Amino acid sequence: MKIWFLTGSQGLYGEGTLRQVAEQSQRIAEQLPVPVEWKPVLTDAAAIRRIMLEANADDSCAGVITWMHTFSPAKMWIAGLDALRKPLLHLHTQANVELPWATIDMDFMNLNQAAHGDREFGHVQARVGVPRKTVAGHVSDPSVAERIMTWVRAAKGLAEVRTLKLVRFGDNMRDVAVTEGDKVEAQLRFGVSVNTYGVNDLVEAVDAASDADVSALVKEYAEQYEVAPELLGERNESLRYAARIELGLRGFLESGGYKAFTTNFEDLGGLRQLPGLAVQRLMADGYGFGGEGDWKTSVLLRTLKAMAPDGGTSFMEDYTYDLTPGQELILGAHMLEVCPSIAAGTPSCEIHPLGIGNREDPVRLVFDAEPGPGIVVGLADMGDRFRLVANEIDLVAPPQPLPKLPVARAVWRPRPDFRTSTESWLTAGAPHHTVLSTAVGRGELTDLAEMLGVELLIIDADTTTERFAKELRWNQAYYRLAQGL
Repeated sequence: MKIWFLTGSQGLYGEGTLRQVAEQSQRIAEQLPVPVEWKPVLTDAAAIRRIMLEANADDSCAGVITWMHTFSPAKMWIAGLDALRKPLLHLHTQANVELPWATIDMDFMNLNQAAHGDREFGHVQARVGVPRKTVAGHVSDPSVAERIMTWVRAAKGLAEVRTLKLVRFGDNMRDVAVTEGDKVEAQLRFGVSVNTYGVNDLVEAVDAASDADVSALVKEYAEQYEVAPELLGERNESLRYAARIELGLRGFLESGGYKAFTTNFEDLGGLRQLPGLAVQRLMADGYGFGGEGDWKTSVLLRTLKAMAPDGGTSFMEDYTYDLTPGQELILGAHMLEVCPSIAAGTPSCEIHPLGIGNREDPVRLVFDAEPGPGIVVGLADMGDRFRLVANEIDLVAPPQPLPKLPVARAVWRPRPDFRTSTESWLTAGAPHHTVLSTAVGRGELTDLAEMLGVELLIIDADTTTERFAKELRWNQAYYRLAQGL
């Protein structure tokens, strides 16, 4: 994915000045924290509109950064801004850090007018109503670079969800409300295409996996994980079938161009095991996943993984609490499917009974999550709009060993505290399935929500239930009005 860098100017000061603008613009582009595709300086409305339409049409363009080096009369930007459909970052910077006080003359002033030109540009952006992020400061400032990178990560997430294809193997869990949702509205709002296949379509792919490929994958498991002795001995066939599921599932997704999927323990067709190990490994490779047919969480997981492909991000579910007064903790897990990208150490590959799904004992990876700051975020369909709810958290090591809990798990302390966090989450109607990430934070989520035009509520160290309830009411009014009467 590419980011385009556009510079605005005008021809009032002659070709010599425009050459200086271009040279300094290229130097600024080289200092940006992400590689960009620099475009020639823009000085007229036709060229501006044309470049914006080209950005829209280029699937490799994830977003546009603009900078008004000199004074750029912004009426000529109106048609281009109105046409732009890619994320926009307005960089308010200048070529120099310090002013050369002893030598400043009018030539310097006429050339270095971002303080002038960017204000004109900011006015027109507000007048047109174009969604954008504004970042002020010199590009050499680390805080400026980080804010730009945050926006770039969100833009990559948007580019991913705009073309994402998701496959549901079977329907969602019966009688569950939060995993339902409007798939047509999701495609209109996000761009994601959500479609269903029968589970036995997957079974055919699983059964078609070759014995040689299964043996090679089992060998890979033994090299990467601490495999339980029985899986290498008397229960080796269970491990081989888990490998067969992975080969079939991976091949199905690759052949269809799918980067996200769901399964449902109530709809397993001819599968002999509930997919556990296969799902965990596919998530580690960047695929989105949602349990019980939860396609919205699967979409969200794939989007966040595209934003930070090397970081720890996983499907998650709030499972149970430690309600010791003043020391409250949340224990998150799922039946089997937690991504090893959040693991504190080398996962162990184990097999245990599962009292759900009515199938053979499934193979899974077992581990504790790495301690540190993180965030959990859920996506809910509220009927008239989608709502993102996020809670900043602190992951901690389990206070005691969990020798009888044979699943991957995460333990965290929610901010600002347990009661405020959970009461706010419940009041917002946020889902029980979430995405947990230590690689993506509130900045990326804020930028992504702005790009998508969806509601975002954040529960953090400063949240109170009273202010949160007011924010919900304000949002209700805003989004109803924003949709038109």
